[in-house]
Amino acid sequence: MTEPMLQGKTHEIPKRLVWDAWLKVKENKGAAGVDGVTIERFEAELRGNLYKLWNRMSSGSYFPGVKGQDEVALARSS
Repeated sequence: MTEPMLQGKTHEIPKRLVWDAWLKVKENKGAAGVDGVTIERFEAELRGNLYKLWNRMSSGSYFPGVKGQDEVALARSS
């Protein structure tokens, strides 16, 4: 059974997929992302954060930051 696709969404991403990914990150004690948000801080507003993440991914407006971008630029200039 698939979830109905909302009008205006460019990518069909089930909310369950986002939830399962969160559970894996939490189980692995994932590190803070490039934005510095820790697991604890993300979890404090879990429902809203997961919704925002799902919504941005579904609409095609989510673009994760590049981790270590400054280090790559420095290495290239050497």
